[in-house]
Amino acid sequence: MKLHTAVATVAAVPLVLGLAACGNGDPKATGYRPSVPAETPTAIVTKTAAPIVKAPAARLNRATFVPAMKAALTKQKSWHIVGKVTANGSTLMTMDGFQTAKPNALSMEMAGAAFEGKTAKIVAINNVAYMSFPGLTPAGKFVRFTGAKTGDVGELLESGDPTKIFNSFGSSLGSVKYVGPETVDGQKLERYDISVSTAKALALQGKKLPAGAPKTMTYSLWMDSSHLVRRMSFDLVGVSMLMTMTDYNKAVHITAPPASKIVK
Repeated sequence: MKLHTAVATVAAVPLVLGLAACGNGDPKATGYRPSVPAETPTAIVTKTAAPIVKAPAARLNRATFVPAMKAALTKQKSWHIVGKVTANGSTLMTMDGFQTAKPNALSMEMAGAAFEGKTAKIVAINNVAYMSFPGLTPAGKFVRFTGAKTGDVGELLESGDPTKIFNSFGSSLGSVKYVGPETVDGQKLERYDISVSTAKALALQGKKLPAGAPKTMTYSLWMDSSHLVRRMSFDLVGVSMLMTMTDYNKAVHITAPPASKIVK
């Protein structure tokens, strides 16, 4: 795989990560919470306060959807992302990595047909990126990019910035449809289907809509009661992605590879 091809493959991830990085910490418990029985003057009758029922999370709409996700995500310091991209039923790429908000950093491993069946790794901290690609770098070695040289890889890193993610997401948001409650991996979540203007999303990256590309994209997002996204998927022209977000606010320390592993 040539360098520009590898970078192009990685660069296809930013919009997906940007929309995906909106998950939550642990979901809040719901249901009844009995109070302590009130005292009575006799042992015959015991009065108990009515149980308190937690109100369900308010349904979001086009006006409240992005603000709610912003409020939820900005409380998160780190998150774990696991994803799979398939094309016409075949796995193109799998992803497994962590992102942090401060510092703005990413550490991710990618594997699959897009990398000739091998594993690639990217580490990015602020405006510096390190990439290790089979066939491009010796095993265990990284190429270092800084500033403008990060190019599309820089876009990938910026996708982990909550402010940039949702500022761009909000302006390209089309419709918001509440689908209903669904249980995912034993967790009760609320599903929303949203449409995004492809042209507006690309324009925010300084790019034009390619000929023949659909004008809108539809994403399905599963949110917990705190309006944090736990799962996201989309299907577009034979390409599908399924991504889960977990381990919010767990201690994560992303460090650059040592100098001994950097090649020019």
